[in-house]
Amino acid sequence: MGFTCPNIDGAVAKGGCVYCENESFSPNLSKEHKIFKLNPLSAENPHLDKQLLQLESQYGRYKKLLAKKFGAQKFIVYFQSYTNTYAPFSTLKALYERALELPDAIGISIGTRSDCMNGEVLEFLRLKKEEGKEIWIEYGVQSAFDETLHAINRGHDFKNAAFWIQKTKEAGINVCVHLIFGLPNETQEMMLKSVESVIDLRVDAVKFHSLYITKHTKLAHDFKNGLFTPMSEELYLDTLVKAIKMLPPNIAVQRITAGVQDDTLLSPKWCYNSHEQKNRAKAALKKAGLEY
Repeated sequence: MGFTCPNIDGAVAKGGCVYCENESFSPNLSKEHKIFKLNPLSAENPHLDKQLLQLESQYGRYKKLLAKKFGAQKFIVYFQSYTNTYAPFSTLKALYERALELPDAIGISIGTRSDCMNGEVLEFLRLKKEEGKEIWIEYGVQSAFDETLHAINRGHDFKNAAFWIQKTKEAGINVCVHLIFGLPNETQEMMLKSVESVIDLRVDAVKFHSLYITKHTKLAHDFKNGLFTPMSEELYLDTLVKAIKMLPPNIAVQRITAGVQDDTLLSPKWCYNSHEQKNRAKAALKKAGLEY
């Protein structure tokens, strides 16, 4: 509650990335969500206690579920939705510390944008790493091409992403980058060049996503007006196989699919069932001599 993004609230751009569902396109968000938004300059956070309780509640629920399903005994708390360094440091510190205090939690993984990282947060996380905690920062890089980042209304360039990835690595913190295949006007050669670019940055892990279109987004408008056609599953799988083959052994693959299983999905339909999508991706990788 309260977390947003500088690309949604207008700090660096308006309307969010073209594929992002937000209040610019979705009038049905709750009144509370529309009114209360955190940013690094927020004078106060009246909902911090509620955020801490939500953190504990979600952790307890999923800890029990994963322990039962997989026999998991230790856990990394994942701050996923929105931009999880885009808030006053006092709020971030309280949430991160509470997460690291949860039973059987050995670390945290923080999803964010490179233009929302700063030295104060990095130094705090560096100290937690020195204490023996498992610390990851996940940067949504999406593409290494500035023309693509501009086209999707990202709000920052690749140089910014490269700078903060380097600073994060220098602090001894693990870095996972997200790359999206199928962005507007990108060829397969460009997608694979983006993979090459993040390899050169010595990242520790990659999450690969296929671009899909949901309602209440700028991309949905373009799709409905014939201005954008999503990539085929065949091309996505071919690109995925080639990308993973490029990775050196020290870079982990944390995700190979993306999608949404509800009626907000417009296209492509092959992104609807994540279980079936993952099975087809695994089959393509296995055929190429790769196991996931």
